[in-house]
Amino acid sequence: MKIIWSPLAIERAREIAEYIAHDNITTAENWIDTVFAKVEQLKSFPGSGRIVPEINSRTIKELIYGNYRIIYRIEEKQISILTVRHGKQILPADEIMA
Repeated sequence: MKIIWSPLAIERAREIAEYIAHDNITTAENWIDTVFAKVEQLKSFPGSGRIVPEINSRTIKELIYGNYRIIYRIEEKQISILTVRHGKQILPADEIMA
């Protein structure tokens, strides 16, 4: 299965890593490496995430990593990474329904 990152998901991951880097660059680097590693695991286990409660769709799922949600859509031949959000942030519908 192919993994496609949306521009929004890349931007959100970058913003989070920059925020973490204000305190510790090594922690930020480790965080981003782990996020990408978790997403890569979806190639073998696309259904491993939980259904996003706000959407309640079998095709839109999320991986939880620490305080963050990696939200993705399972499609026929690919997995689309839609966004990355802090768990306490409101999840705007336009970020996952695009």
